[in-house]
Amino acid sequence: MRSNHLRTPRLVRAERAFVAMHSSFKPNAQIHEISPAIPMGSFTSYARTIFAARNGARANKNAILFTMCLGVFVAQLDSSVVNLAVKHIGSDLDPRVNALQWVVDSYNLVYASLLLTGGALGDLYGRTRIFICGIALIVIGSVICALAPNVGILIAGRVATGIGAALELPTSLAIVTVTYADAKERGRAIGIWASCNGLAIAVGPTIGGLLVDVAGWRSIFVMAVPVTALALLLAIKAVPESKNPEGRRLDPVGQALAIAALAALSFVMIEGPHWGWTSPVIVALAVVCAVTFALFLRIEAGRKGALVPLDVFGNAAFSAALAIAGLMTFGMYAMLFVVPLYLQSTGGLSAFATGLVLLPMSVVFMIVSQYSGSLANRMGARMIMSAGMGLMGIGLLFLTLIGRVPNIWLIEVALLVVGVGLGLNTGPVNSVAVANVTASRSGTASGLLNTTRMVGATLGIAVLGSVFAVHTSEGTAESMVSGLHVALFGGAIAELVGAALALAFIRTDSMEHRPSQARE
Repeated sequence: MRSNHLRTPRLVRAERAFVAMHSSFKPNAQIHEISPAIPMGSFTSYARTIFAARNGARANKNAILFTMCLGVFVAQLDSSVVNLAVKHIGSDLDPRVNALQWVVDSYNLVYASLLLTGGALGDLYGRTRIFICGIALIVIGSVICALAPNVGILIAGRVATGIGAALELPTSLAIVTVTYADAKERGRAIGIWASCNGLAIAVGPTIGGLLVDVAGWRSIFVMAVPVTALALLLAIKAVPESKNPEGRRLDPVGQALAIAALAALSFVMIEGPHWGWTSPVIVALAVVCAVTFALFLRIEAGRKGALVPLDVFGNAAFSAALAIAGLMTFGMYAMLFVVPLYLQSTGGLSAFATGLVLLPMSVVFMIVSQYSGSLANRMGARMIMSAGMGLMGIGLLFLTLIGRVPNIWLIEVALLVVGVGLGLNTGPVNSVAVANVTASRSGTASGLLNTTRMVGATLGIAVLGSVFAVHTSEGTAESMVSGLHVALFGGAIAELVGAALALAFIRTDSMEHRPSQARE
């Protein structure tokens, strides 16, 4: 491990840039420009030979990379399998849709709120230490979820898991970055790390569905325990400590206000239809949301070391990229919440069969995302991002055509269109965000983008899930289909608005870094 005084300013900037550049949902286009196409089987073979290297230093690096890959894999797996289990959780603990929304959204809420702070904690107090804390919280949260006697305890376990993911994901990428000094090696290592997101997205629904059908919904949380326990043991034994506190500071006031605003908004959106929009609790929380958000903006404005440096939003392309990222996950995560419920409740499919229905979309997304960076370089970010968001909107509109009896062919075509659009957009949107700020703020830009993705996911499930819940309150198959159509139409509108934003504000050359146009 290098000592701090041997690192050049360029290396320090590079490390900072990678700290927040993690993927909460998908691989990053810039990563694949360094390491173009990594076969999914490479991770498995890599794991088999990880400790077989003849050179001790190489074996240690491989052990560190394997540990970080386990961390990102289990965090993404946790978020991708729960949607397959919500129907069974509802049957066992609480059938209300709003309760099931909290099972999914509690994880998303704390993850989105703490994402930026997780990277700062690693830089200040030690990346390995914070990674270990995050992994330990995922173990504890998974055990709580597996043993939960009621939905309240289950949600508490999901909160613990979300906090753990927010701590370990940004620090895992930072650890990989400082472990590999050689740029070529680092590019390959980051490519393998990023591919674990795609691997979890691909295998998560299928494995999760099979486990739910064979061993019950609690088994999906039990599954995470040995994997995270292994990552915890390896982190303690094999991963050296590193940190870089220079220029980093915590923003506890901004962090508290961000959590309060997002939590209040989520509660209003999820519980408003059930408590009544004019009930004192809902009105009071709406006021809390507005006040805390206003205070957040006032405190963060011009503050050195702010959680969110507001001046970066002066760049139109950067602001548009963040809005597009939020709209993308707003519709996508809502779809991933309501469609499995429909397929299992109205369509009568098992959890495993539902996972198989979703599998082609995941595979197409992984394939297309491998080439999205090169396509955007050749055809321009504006065209690729507009096409990606447009295809996602069209795919969701196709899904509004499904009826009481699921038309699997129609559903698969629609999901494939969504998968292509998602694959086209995810890489370029990150590249545009990073390219439109100064190099010293590239890490902040990527961190803000990924935070926006998770905020979009949280609000998508909260808002469109509540629309779905209002219609399904009648308890009939027809009402569920009606609610499904309205929710999916809302998601489609969000995606198409994102396509319009890309056309209006993203330039063809928006992926080219222009320091003179980026605000410091």
